[in-house]
Parts: sequence; structure tokens; C-alpha cells
Amino acid sequence: MKALRPILVLTMLAALLGAPLVQRPAAAEPVRVAEFLADCPYSHRLPDDPIVFPGLPGASHMHSFFGSRVTNAHTTLADLERGATNCNPAVDRSSYWVPTLYNNGTPVEPAITTFYYLGEGVRPDITARIQPFPLGLRIVAGNAKATGPDGTTIARWSCLHAGHVPPSKDFVTCPSGTMLESYLDFPQCWNGRDLDSADHKSHMAYPVGDQCPAGHPVPVPKLRQVLRYPVSGNPAGFRLASGGGFTMHADFFNAWPVAELERRVRDCIRPIIKCGADGRPS
Repeated sequence: MKALRPILVLTMLAALLGAPLVQRPAAAEPVRVAEFLADCPYSHRLPDDPIVFPGLPGASHMHSFFGSRVTNAHTTLADLERGATNCNPAVDRSSYWVPTLYNNGTPVEPAITTFYYLGEGVRPDITARIQPFPLGLRIVAGNAKATGPDGTTIARWSCLHAGHVPPSKDFVTCPSGTMLESYLDFPQCWNGRDLDSADHKSHMAYPVGDQCPAGHPVPVPKLRQVLRYPVSGNPAGFRLASGGGFTMHADFFNAWPVAELERRVRDCIRPIIKCGADGRPS
């Protein structure tokens, strides 16, 4: 006589005892997206830039700062590490900033500010060996001096909940009740040596053909900045402190604790798992 299958035995026992057989549902598989994030609201405005104009207060156009509450022209890594932050998670002490948006001369700050750390943009085998940003890394993405939409325009403008409006390198007209969005991806290939460079860009590069170029062999997370501004309608009155919408650029000064950033890269990015702000599968 063939042995009874375990599930059949359990069913028979349950029937004899008059108890219903309860089977545990299978555990949900984690979402296969290489991602963790930080929600870092608007903090303050200053005409400072500690990357491009370090030690020179007032030397820059107006910037809107997110995350670290202490960023100014004199900010160092040590200042960020011991300073206050408004990021969720609070362990992210990094500073993020962009040129301030104006609507007919009045500054407008984003209502929603999210920074996604992603493993996309390169082949899966490269995603599997992505490294955390080195502590103190500084990056500038975009061209503040652009005179029109061109190949140096990294950011894209779109409208929240209005997908029928095509994205553009310049401001777009968003329907009433929606919000103006800005998306910007930072480069994700590092030269493996420098935390900054003379032009604040050359130590980083974008992937070419889904892989990092030879001069920038170290893959790091793709930092995607998503800003949602509470404005809509005719963009004629919109301008950035740096000029037209095509001059949108962004700065990142990394002050994540080394162990925390490494954990998120190890547990979320490399295995291609979608995590929340806490760095746990969501």
C-alpha cells in the first residue's frame, strides 16, 4: 500500500477531529525592482552652493535645499554628519539642492520631494555588483548655463496625473488640479578615486550601452530626484533662479552613514528588491 501523502493525512485527521484545515498562504514575493528611497522635504533657501562656490556665501543664484537643515556655503561633510535633517529616514544626513523655481517672481517650493536610489540603467550583472556611494561624494547633474534645451539638459518636466502631456526639457502646461513635476537622474558610474572634480562632473559618468565606461568603472546607485511643485497652467511666468526650465540642475552631497548605505545596496539594489525609506522590502 502506497504511503499517504502528508496533505491527505492532515485532511483526514482534521475531518476526524471536526476541525477545519487551515493552510497558511504562501509568503508574498518581494517586488522585483532595485530601489530604496528617501523623502526629504524642502528645508531652506540660500544663494549658496558649497560644491561650486565653497566658502563664498551669496556667490550663487538662489537654491532650495532639501534634507540637511544646516547646508550653507561653508558646509563640510562633518557639518552634515552632525547636523539636523528632515529626511525620512533620519539616518540620511545628505544634502540635496536645486535652483529655486519662481512663478511671476514668487518662489515656489516642491510639495513632494523624493529621492530614489535605483539599480536600473545597467545590465543585471552590473546591478549585482553596484557599490555604495563613497562617504563625502559630491555630484552636480545638469547644466545651469544652458541657453536652450540641448544634450546637456538632463531634467524632464511633466505633470502629475496628466500623462497625456508629453514630457519636455522645458516647462510644460499642466491642467488645473495637477502639479508640475521635475525628474532628474544623476550619473551612476564613478571613477573610483575622486569625491569631486574641478568641474564637479568629470569624476562621474552616465552608462554607455548599459554599462559603465572604462574611465568610470565603478557602478553606484542611480539617484533619481523627483520634485512636484504645486503650480499648473500657463508656464510663461515660470523661471528657475538659473534661467529657463532647461537649466534645471541638481547637487548631491553624500552623508549617508557607511553601514546604512551599504545595507540598503546589499539588501535592495543588488538582489533587485523594492524597499521603502527604512531600507526593508516594501
